[in-house]
Amino acid sequence: MLPADMLSNLQKIFPSDRIYTDPVDCYSYAYDNSRKIFPPDAVLFPLTSQEIQCTILLCNQYKIPLIPRGRGTGTAGGSLPEQGGIALSMERMLNIILVDPANRVIIAEPGVLNQTIQDAAEPHGFFWPPDPSSAQFSSIGGNIATCAGGPHAVKYGTTREHVLGLKAITGGGDLITTGCYTTKGVVGYDLTRLLIGSEGTLAVITEATLKLTALPGATAGITGHYSDLSSCAAAIVQIMALPQLPSALEFLDSGSLNLIRTRYPDMLPAETNAMLIIEVDGPSDDLCSAVSSILKACQTAGLIVAKQENDTTSLWKARKALSPILREIAPKKINEDVVVPISALPQFLNELALLSTYYCLHNVNFGHAGNGNIHVNLLINPDDADEVLRAERCLNDIFDLVIKYRGTLSGEHGIGSEKRPFVTKEIDSTTLDLMRNIKRLFDPNNILNPGKLFPKI
Repeated sequence: MLPADMLSNLQKIFPSDRIYTDPVDCYSYAYDNSRKIFPPDAVLFPLTSQEIQCTILLCNQYKIPLIPRGRGTGTAGGSLPEQGGIALSMERMLNIILVDPANRVIIAEPGVLNQTIQDAAEPHGFFWPPDPSSAQFSSIGGNIATCAGGPHAVKYGTTREHVLGLKAITGGGDLITTGCYTTKGVVGYDLTRLLIGSEGTLAVITEATLKLTALPGATAGITGHYSDLSSCAAAIVQIMALPQLPSALEFLDSGSLNLIRTRYPDMLPAETNAMLIIEVDGPSDDLCSAVSSILKACQTAGLIVAKQENDTTSLWKARKALSPILREIAPKKINEDVVVPISALPQFLNELALLSTYYCLHNVNFGHAGNGNIHVNLLINPDDADEVLRAERCLNDIFDLVIKYRGTLSGEHGIGSEKRPFVTKEIDSTTLDLMRNIKRLFDPNNILNPGKLFPKI
């Protein structure tokens, strides 16, 4: 519960429709897509930087945790109020401040949805490349806080490559401006990239200057069906060695395909045990040669068929069918988004299969193969204590396997609280100490999203 005098001060800043203290009202802000629940003591809905700054200063005065929050679509527990305090929902900061086609820039507040940015850019012939699966519902503030990616990151990169500058308020209450309005700029330290992916632990983003990209002239789709996992993985390596990158290269393993078949029995060939979904974009004149090269690269020993699809909308049917099925059938799933170098994918996927077999766990793998970004889903029964223990041991071994192949524990979901215990596998103690010092510099009283990212000492 918040101190009475602090609550009184907040009520002077926020009208009654923009401050929740009733536990029933606050409950919707107690969870995200990690499905864990930590109720906040209050929820605030700021509209201005000044309101955010005043809130941060009050939280410093009373040593109350403040947890910035987008739309709660994250899977790593990054927006959970684990220590209580205030959930700072940015969902009502919805202004697109400027659309500047001449300079390929949009300036927007953090609550603006990813899809809204796309809708604003499209009439001018542009788009904003970060495209997480939650694009229709997630906010750009959340995309920036987690450095969101998506299928098209293989060609266009993640959020980090598409933000020119930010305005933010640090955990100490200071308003800062990072980056610049141009695509070139090397004055001072790159604080923009420091804030991107920081998951609300350093500062609250209040405004973002986004770099737009020209819409491609044409798009083509390809599907590849394989009799075995190894042949599919070998094809991924061959495709990614081509001079012209695909704009998307998605992978589905046999576990994923079998789940889809339970709901849509006629969608996929019965003999397919691994599948690639490939998209190519660019000038119309270049597409034919690009498609031809990729179809040739798809040729491995276990290829059943690789073909160009006439309808790029139907290209994604299998991939889009999978996530809802997973949510429905799994009473609990451990969902990780590990990344390994492309060249290591064949060995990694093979050893991943051996691990799930060794621990007797049902594992479904899919994801952005063009980046080596595999979404590992261990499907477990939370009421089976032995299975839960086996899953925890398997996950630990999976992370060790990722590090063995010079990979990283998270490609786009972030660390939040879910991956926090495993961070020391990837980051050494000296580097972690430096990161903690940066946190203290930005947030001296540790009020902003406390406890996230770093393992407990």
